[in-house]
Amino acid sequence: MMNDHDNIQLLMQEIGRAARAASTELAVASAERKHAALIGAAEAVWQNRAEIIEANAKDLAHGRDKSLSAAMLDRLMLDEGRIRGIVDSLRTIAEQKDPVGEVIAEWDRPNGLHIQRVRTPLGVIGVIYESRPNVTADAGALCLKAGNAVILRGGSESFHSSRAIHACLVEGLTSANLPATAIQLLPTRDREAVSEMLKATQYIDVIVPRGGKGLVGLVQREARVPVFAHLEGIVHIYVDRSADPAKALGVVVNAKTRRTGICGAAECLLIHRDVAATLGRDLIAALVAKGVRVHADAALQSFDGTVPATEEDWGHEYLDMDIAAKTVEDIDGAIAHIRRYGSNHTDCILTEDDAAAETFFAQLDSAILMRNVSTQFADGGEFGMGAEIGIATGKMHARGPVGAEQLTSFKYLVTGDGTVRA
Repeated sequence: MMNDHDNIQLLMQEIGRAARAASTELAVASAERKHAALIGAAEAVWQNRAEIIEANAKDLAHGRDKSLSAAMLDRLMLDEGRIRGIVDSLRTIAEQKDPVGEVIAEWDRPNGLHIQRVRTPLGVIGVIYESRPNVTADAGALCLKAGNAVILRGGSESFHSSRAIHACLVEGLTSANLPATAIQLLPTRDREAVSEMLKATQYIDVIVPRGGKGLVGLVQREARVPVFAHLEGIVHIYVDRSADPAKALGVVVNAKTRRTGICGAAECLLIHRDVAATLGRDLIAALVAKGVRVHADAALQSFDGTVPATEEDWGHEYLDMDIAAKTVEDIDGAIAHIRRYGSNHTDCILTEDDAAAETFFAQLDSAILMRNVSTQFADGGEFGMGAEIGIATGKMHARGPVGAEQLTSFKYLVTGDGTVRA
């Protein structure tokens, strides 16, 4: 008698084989057909927006039953405005330059060889993500643009929303005469499917996890397939003594409160001791006025609305209306703190001092470093990529926002004229 584990194994084998077959067709698909598929998907999403919102309502009800936080429900929620954002993202990706076949470098050798380094698809990509249903569209579109087949495993919270969006992507594929199996969504909430994906080396070329620390840690521990790690966003903002007060107030409040549940939201505020009693007080007051709970170190606890910080607050990703706040002696103290507690995702300096900014940029190795900019801009769409699969925090292959170009590899094309080696 077949058990559930056997069923999941068979399901993954069927999906994997179909994805591998689709990837060979996509690798040589014209830019025009991929463009048509993405435009078709965008039109289908908009035409079916009522059905998507209806499916999303089921997910929101499920999320409330599971007592998801307000920030997590916000990540999950779709309305007509956010669906318009999905449509715009699909169209933006469609209009981007096709990366496949691009000649990255080209040179001639004295031995008679002409050599080109040319972009190629990775093959089959597995994307494992949580909560945000728009990732279904972003990941599917970016993988398709780069000539890759993709296997999507959305979070249980967004199960119905993701299925509704995925149906629109399939509609776009079939309208462009591309295989429907180029973008597949696992039709199960069973966690065993994730385990099967992580060891499917025969079918999947790379795994991209997008979610919280628990998910990414699981993937990194258990994956036999190569991984583009998207670690938690422990995002720091360092307020230098030369920071412009008006800029600092605008940036800090926006970075924390615009959307607290995204990985670019600020989670720790570091304040130079020389401005802690002045600008620091104003920043904390502005955050508290917005409803943020400030977990402050001893030097800042006298300010109204703060609560005492503990060691657990440093290096903590709240994804909610909370932020840690600490005074530092100088820029070196800020850098040391970020090196110890950061996640190499996104970190920002607020300063009018060019030398301080140069030091911050040179001595930290986060995937994204910013100056006088809200960290909410840590997003592939805002970088001009149309969308992103995630913010890769590792150092191999892809780093920072992972768009279509980052979902390619390359090969060398070598030509000669009967050339032989002496």
